[in-house]
Amino acid sequence: MNLQPVGILGTGKYVPERVLTNQELEQMVETNDEWIVSRTGIRERRLAAPDQATSDLAYEASVSALRAAGISAEELDLIIVATITPDMFFPSTACILQDKLGASRAAAFDLSAACSGFIYGLATASSMIASGMYRHVLVVGAECLSRITDFTDRNTCILFGDGAGAVVLGPVAEGRGFRAFELGADGAGGDLLKVCGGGSRVPATEQSIGERQHFIQMAGSEVFKFAVRIMGNAAEEALRKAGMGKEDIDLLVPHQANIRIIQSALNRLQLPEDKCMINLDKYGNVSAGSIPIALAEAVESGRIKEGDTIVMVGFGGGLTWGASVLTW
Repeated sequence: MNLQPVGILGTGKYVPERVLTNQELEQMVETNDEWIVSRTGIRERRLAAPDQATSDLAYEASVSALRAAGISAEELDLIIVATITPDMFFPSTACILQDKLGASRAAAFDLSAACSGFIYGLATASSMIASGMYRHVLVVGAECLSRITDFTDRNTCILFGDGAGAVVLGPVAEGRGFRAFELGADGAGGDLLKVCGGGSRVPATEQSIGERQHFIQMAGSEVFKFAVRIMGNAAEEALRKAGMGKEDIDLLVPHQANIRIIQSALNRLQLPEDKCMINLDKYGNVSAGSIPIALAEAVESGRIKEGDTIVMVGFGGGLTWGASVLTW
């Protein structure tokens, strides 16, 4: 069976206007700009306006991606929104987005794999198009992490921001498109990065709210050790599946969590920093939104040209990880 080559037809991004700087965080918790920058590489992050929800950010990014792809919303067959901060439990943020876009033909669902969600979404959409099931799929990574960030916890509140990135996937010419994916999970590490409250295990009560169980909890050093190991491993395995090596990478687009994690991945892959898209200094960690925002900025700035080999790689709560190899 000959599978249809699948690639990215257009990219888009959206970040809220409100900027939260390290200097402002100094007034909120015991921290300082030098400490944050030296340990994370983050200088500022974006916060959604009070009247903005995840679907609103996703909508703006999606409109840009559709415009770039030259595809109308009516031509979409499926919408996948990767997020851990949906507008609500249900309906899905993808269904809300479908209505906002007027994509009346499209099926729609949310995907939850934390910061790896966008790569999981790409793999799902790509396989559906390759099989002939669908032709055009919108994949969005969108988050309002500020809504689940504990701004009294200096270890986590410095890290996270809001934003959305989107891509339109569709058929491409032979020799172009996705070459391989590597997805993985280790549920034994689930307690290292989580939001306990609000689900069926710990429903919302006065006690759960008082105990701040509806905010992100993270065992930072353990997550760091996991990330340093898995980023390089996942990228190398995806390259192996694609029949390629480290020397074939033209641009690495990693999850934007921490500059030290990104640098460790560059060392592992023997890549110079100019072959890596880094923008976490401006946006912080946007979870499922970080890779598509970085990809859209790389396209906007001319850092990607036809025929380039792009490796996207991320890790997140679950614990999860994912990597893809793409010929642009």
